[in-house]
Amino acid sequence: MPRNTIDTAFTRQFESEVHLAYQRMGSKLRPMVRSKSVTGSTAQFPIMGRGKATRKARNGEIIPMNPDHGFREVTLQDWYAGSWVDKLDEAKTNIAERDLLSRLGAYALGRKTDEMITDALQTVPSTQTVGTGTTALTKQLVQAAILKFNKADVPDDGRRFAVIAPEVYEDLMNIPEFADADYIGDGNLPWLQGGASQTKPWRGIWWTMFTGLPVDGTVTHNFLWHADVVGHAIGSEVQSDITWHGDRAAHFVNNMMSQAALVIDDQGVVRIDTLTRESV
Repeated sequence: MPRNTIDTAFTRQFESEVHLAYQRMGSKLRPMVRSKSVTGSTAQFPIMGRGKATRKARNGEIIPMNPDHGFREVTLQDWYAGSWVDKLDEAKTNIAERDLLSRLGAYALGRKTDEMITDALQTVPSTQTVGTGTTALTKQLVQAAILKFNKADVPDDGRRFAVIAPEVYEDLMNIPEFADADYIGDGNLPWLQGGASQTKPWRGIWWTMFTGLPVDGTVTHNFLWHADVVGHAIGSEVQSDITWHGDRAAHFVNNMMSQAALVIDDQGVVRIDTLTRESV
């Protein structure tokens, strides 16, 4: 094998491992939003207003619904996660090291995907916020957030999601209706699941513990949304490139993607502000 090349099989295997790692553990929020592939530097997500049913006379004309149409647009962002691999390193042939490198790049891009989504969620107006950020999560805050959803006719179709900080997830464990078998039965008791699962359905919402939420001083911003109202545009999925640099006697292993996120309908997102703290 020439000194300045990495085996083609290694390159293909590396890119495959990066892609699989990104899909498996790189991004936690991507499965919870509305994703679509796009061509070009921008992406548009259509907004369709409500239709209204009408009556008609016998043989008369049907009045068209003519719902309002619109769209929201977002500009794609290019992101990179790369690292140097010295020629004399064993990373080229050591499977464990190759796996570590591929996961590092995939996880970095996955965290960036989640950051783009939470940044988009952060743009909702103050009218979509419950809580003052001075207390822990309570059952009343949960009810206030769900009430906003229900009053806005947000679909209750199993695609409502909530991401909450670790201490907020523990607050939920203190709510009997969330953790007590008298309310939820024996099949989904969080105390019996140990640390294996930090996602749990409750009141038609999938509650997920997430460590990447924005914090403003002592206030943590948690979010509740419907999958259809958060758009995730993909100009380029995660891909890898490996190039030789003779002046460094090393390969540069680069992982990259082009993506963006936005909120399509503000009424489908509720921000829950809680007090940031280390203990419960």
